[in-house]
Amino acid sequence: MRLVPALLATAALAGCTVGPDFHRPAPPATSAYLPAAEQQPTAPGQPLASSGIGPEQRWWQAFGSPELDTLVDRAIAHNYSLAASNATLAAACDELRAVAGRQLPQIDANARIEQEQVNLSAFGFAASPALGLSGNPEFHLYSVGGGISYDLDLFGGLRRQVEQSAARAEAQQRQTEAAHLTLAGQVVNQVLTVAAIRARIATAQAILVDDQRNLDLTAKRRQGGEGTLVEVLNAQSQYTADRGALPPLEQQLAEARHLLATLVGVAPTDLGPSDFDLGRLTLPASVPVTLPSTLVHKRPDILQAEADLHAATAGIGVATARLYPDITLGATLTQGAPGVDNLLKNAFRGYDVFAGLAAPIFHGGTLKAERAAAVDRAHASNATYQQTVLNAFEQVANLLSALQTDANSLAMQRDAVTVASRSLALSRRSFQVGNSGILQVLDSERLYQRASADLVDARARQYLNVARLYVATAGGWTETPPQHAGG
Repeated sequence: MRLVPALLATAALAGCTVGPDFHRPAPPATSAYLPAAEQQPTAPGQPLASSGIGPEQRWWQAFGSPELDTLVDRAIAHNYSLAASNATLAAACDELRAVAGRQLPQIDANARIEQEQVNLSAFGFAASPALGLSGNPEFHLYSVGGGISYDLDLFGGLRRQVEQSAARAEAQQRQTEAAHLTLAGQVVNQVLTVAAIRARIATAQAILVDDQRNLDLTAKRRQGGEGTLVEVLNAQSQYTADRGALPPLEQQLAEARHLLATLVGVAPTDLGPSDFDLGRLTLPASVPVTLPSTLVHKRPDILQAEADLHAATAGIGVATARLYPDITLGATLTQGAPGVDNLLKNAFRGYDVFAGLAAPIFHGGTLKAERAAAVDRAHASNATYQQTVLNAFEQVANLLSALQTDANSLAMQRDAVTVASRSLALSRRSFQVGNSGILQVLDSERLYQRASADLVDARARQYLNVARLYVATAGGWTETPPQHAGG
């Protein structure tokens, strides 16, 4: 009982937590992604970037394709990489609960059965039959008991460990959120890629129709005595060359569909219809863009870097606490008797109450070096966080610039196709009336072919960059406390 006041006084000291407290980095002072010199009026056909809280959940619905929506849902439900990330998050939450459990009293029970032989001579007792001491007696010993111990955590080492583990679990949660966001973006990008390749194939097939038309025309002219074999061979050569462009495009389409199936989590044979067409997809007229001050509290990769910084900061406290003494309180109760029938009697009971002190005296500088390493890791995490923010701002700025350039490029490519189409029509007319040769037609056709392919690429690039902007501004995610916060 005299020990109780001392234990209470010692417990009163508990609650001191060494090491720096984590403070969330301040949001950036900048209010825009692009410098004023690069901000231009909206071009015709350019989606409007409206600043605010950013894209809503299920942002991919802005493309107006129920088939695309279904594929994204299937991917989120069945993608194996995402399932692995979810399982890793569950493991991190379990580890947090394991660390947090060390803050509570630790209670253990034990039971033991022994067969013992006592060497009386070793304790200075000679055999004495009169006293019942003969030889080295053998007997059974039964014991049951338990103990309780509690680490006072005087300097907050355990508390910092829990804080560090919670931050690591949060980092894993943010990584899982980033995996969801990235997967949705990959599915959308792959769908747009499939649609773009199919548009290129359609363009190539239309060009082949024109090539066949040229070949038929030159053959008829030769049969009529107005053309030459050279013109026929030139037209046939152009047809053969353009036909050779189809197999690589078909292979690209097959590979794009196979990758889409992998993202969805199925074999290529189980993907189902994937005949996406750019003409059946809607280009969003407006893209909600997250403000810079909001993006740092919304984008998962930035939040993951912030959680890593939090964990590194808590690590300083963990290392600092090892430099100070630690006190453990405890008690044990043991019942031991040579027979089972006497095991629970008071006469065979023993207990102890204790307070243990462990204090570092000399470790060759190891503990101080470990704390210095923890400080260095925190500095590294802070630099990583700052770089992650800058990388995110750069990505959003590049995509905002792309909205303008894509619209201008698309308009120019449409003009190029219009001009090339008129030139091709005039060249054919001139060839038909005998004012020019087939080479002029073929040259005009090559220009038209290149302009048509570039127009398809410009359209696809505009769709892809809009989708990437949704992902870059953390479409579908809002800042939420980690799911494991309750322990």
